[in-house]
Amino acid sequence: MKLVDERIWTLFKRHWQNTLTYWSVFFSFGLCIAFLGPTILDLRCQTQSTLQQITWVFFSQQFFLLLGSSLGGLFKRTLLCSLSALCSCTLIISLVFAIIPLCHHVTMLSVAMAIAGLAMGVIDTIANLQLVKLYQKDSAVFLQVLHFFIGLGALVSPLVADPFLADDSCVLGANWTANSSSSSDLQHLRSTLAGKGTVLHNISQYPLHTEGVSVTRVSYAFWIMAFINLPVPAAVFALMYHERLLPCFSPSPRLLDRDSLSSRNPTGSGVDDQGHGSVFACCNPAKLRGRPPTFFTLHILGGAILFITDGIIGSYAGFVYTYAVTPPLSMGHKTAGCLDSVFWASITAGRLAFIYLSYRFTAARLLTFSLVGVILVQCMMLILYYSGVFLFIGTCVLGLCISSVFPCVLAFTEDILDYKGCATAVLVTSASTGEMVLQVLVGSVIHSRGSYSFLLCGMIASCIGFSLFLLLLLVQRIHRNCQTDASKDTVMTEKPK
Repeated sequence: MKLVDERIWTLFKRHWQNTLTYWSVFFSFGLCIAFLGPTILDLRCQTQSTLQQITWVFFSQQFFLLLGSSLGGLFKRTLLCSLSALCSCTLIISLVFAIIPLCHHVTMLSVAMAIAGLAMGVIDTIANLQLVKLYQKDSAVFLQVLHFFIGLGALVSPLVADPFLADDSCVLGANWTANSSSSSDLQHLRSTLAGKGTVLHNISQYPLHTEGVSVTRVSYAFWIMAFINLPVPAAVFALMYHERLLPCFSPSPRLLDRDSLSSRNPTGSGVDDQGHGSVFACCNPAKLRGRPPTFFTLHILGGAILFITDGIIGSYAGFVYTYAVTPPLSMGHKTAGCLDSVFWASITAGRLAFIYLSYRFTAARLLTFSLVGVILVQCMMLILYYSGVFLFIGTCVLGLCISSVFPCVLAFTEDILDYKGCATAVLVTSASTGEMVLQVLVGSVIHSRGSYSFLLCGMIASCIGFSLFLLLLLVQRIHRNCQTDASKDTVMTEKPK
């Protein structure tokens, strides 16, 4: 049995430089999205702000990531625009890493993270768009690898930051020493903030000093991450050079055009400019006129599924530590702090495994397996809520099951719509929205109803996601039948004279 299908391998060899570049920019995305939680206490010392103030940096990043995802499709019109945007955004991420140590006020830090979030959102949309456009019906495998690189970056940045984090209080004051926060208290807080987001009332009980001399060494971590990320914009620039998109070249046909213009775009305009755009461009009435109702329903259902599943990922990563350290589990801070790392490691491993599975099985089968697995593991966690061991097992299995949902939904929905719609922009934006909104909702429920509601919220969301997927399969069948009937009517009306 061949490990890689010959046709898939041939496609990859044809577009290897483009593909590797898009994968690398998602490494930048993962590198940027995971560093904030572990370093937030040191950044609090650097900016001499309260925890309530510093945690608004999370919101700043997430909100502008959503905005960037919505606007990212505006850069898709030509390959030059897409690659220029990717080069600029990955370079911006390195610059943000470099200037974060210079942000000595929380407002400056929030602005820097807003800029980084905007760049991340643009990267998210464009990289997905370009891979789908490049491989179309064969994009599932390559999308799995793309999202594997998010997990890889999310694993690297905490490892880089960890040696430079303060073990004790990183603000030294003249009038207090006995009341300084202990190392275990800081570890507890750092783990509480280790998810992609947090809720302000979860950390309001921990007063920390804001006046004194900052002694944090976290600046070195950011400079190292800025340096690690620099090869990514260089790789995008090299691709622009390879595609002859730089101004110093003559306006001869690009290599990609000469290879694929005749087969994919024989008329010179083709589907590339008819399809993907920003979410706002998708609402253009001129483009939507004449579309069947199922066309819109497919977009809505695909976006809703990702709203739920990415929301589950964000809320689980954000609050599993809080759940673990409260009764009935009452885990130790260090033990509970490992849960978030286990979750992200299992997501990364799951995306690696699904690279092979995605060309052996259809996206619909993989989605069925993944969503049913998510429901079953959430159900078992509810039943065995008192077991700390099973919480670790369930966290690992949940990460494995939910890891492939985003790339599978994206490939499946685009395949149904024949790569002519705005599915990618809608799906990416919906996922970013769910990741931000569900964290706030779940945090509010935990605050008002107790920690057990954390698992209950995950179970309810999982069932809703699977129900939406079954509805998506039903609408897919109706949509296919509508297209078949329309094509038959066209053939019957075009009789020869």
